[in-house]
Amino acid sequence: MSNKKRYAIVLDASKCIDCKACTIACKMENNVPKGPYAYRIWVAEKPFRGSFPVIKRGFLPSQCQQCSNPPCVQVCPTRASYQTEDGVVLIDYDKCILCKYCMTACPYDARYESENVHAIDKCTFCYHRLAEGREPACVETCPPKVRVFGDLNDPESEVSKLLVEHEHTVLKPEKGTKPKLYYIV
Repeated sequence: MSNKKRYAIVLDASKCIDCKACTIACKMENNVPKGPYAYRIWVAEKPFRGSFPVIKRGFLPSQCQQCSNPPCVQVCPTRASYQTEDGVVLIDYDKCILCKYCMTACPYDARYESENVHAIDKCTFCYHRLAEGREPACVETCPPKVRVFGDLNDPESEVSKLLVEHEHTVLKPEKGTKPKLYYIV
């Protein structure tokens, strides 16, 4: 087992009830501005399945995919977007010039212009909490436990075990970004 961590989230979207606890926790924890275009995480509604009277509704929680091969980092002219040693993609707000190249490069539409920090912003896996041994706010808050956070380099972590035990996928694999958000299928 490597000493270097490689953080990831495994999501079981079948458990999602769209309660908004994750999005509210994220907004409060990270001082995300109000408004429809300011978000770090979101829950999309999936098309209805089945036929009347048995119809199922589904949801797809998403956020920055914390790519292993992040196009946002590659296009940033000031290196404001960068990747930590443990693979988390962050933004140095002081270096951001709001050119929006990173927004254009992100195939997941996971970035927004933040009036609070006067820079582009996105999910950071609540990086400030990780140093305290805490999970991201969205993971900690989710009542049905849709999201599981952990270290992929630790075979005993819950995320590693879930990926071994369940068939899973990532969003837009054809983009070659190697996301670290895994969806149980």
